[in-house]
Amino acid sequence: MLSKFEVLSAIHTTGAVLIVRLDSAEEALTVSRAAVAGGIRALEITLSVPDALGVVRTLSDEFASQGVAVGAGTVLDGQAAFASVQAGARLLVSPNLNREMLTTANRYQAVTISGAYTPTEIVDTLEAGADIVKLFPTDAVGPGYVSTVRAPLPQAPILPAGGVTPENVGDWFAAGVVAVGVGSYVTKAARADGDYRKVTAAAEEFLAAISAART
Repeated sequence: MLSKFEVLSAIHTTGAVLIVRLDSAEEALTVSRAAVAGGIRALEITLSVPDALGVVRTLSDEFASQGVAVGAGTVLDGQAAFASVQAGARLLVSPNLNREMLTTANRYQAVTISGAYTPTEIVDTLEAGADIVKLFPTDAVGPGYVSTVRAPLPQAPILPAGGVTPENVGDWFAAGVVAVGVGSYVTKAARADGDYRKVTAAAEEFLAAISAART
């Protein structure tokens, strides 16, 4: 089982968390494996995926020894948090602040990425014990919003979820984010023809863009 330090290290080292929100367990497993082959080291399987906890369990068994942090997403309460941890999740992600989720995660030393949008929500989320603040939704804002928020809150570790591309990822890191969430750019790269090598290539491209943005 990966320690909390190891999970946070996987996120910070790569600068990315892969958001796997797909229509079947089989596709989620295939995509996740292809993305790991492309360098992804932290991923969340959203609980909307059929048999999501089974997917989490399988991937955790396969990749924990390689230092890959497998987590669960859309974890809305303490019950879902406990079930996810029992399935092997070492990372719990939510779109909102739920204190029971954070309490359960902290009890079992799972890393948390908890959703917030406004400065008040961000501070409340930090005070509740989240490790990273998930900026959500991000479609209506951009890197400038992060810069503005972090002016009075420079201690806030922010991860934007949505709207991040290889072309603009440099702007997000320049604004001060600790990592970014990436979804369909990678997870749906094989949808057109079923060639999952494109998922691996998309992951490599995205991580290369992050690496360039940090240098």
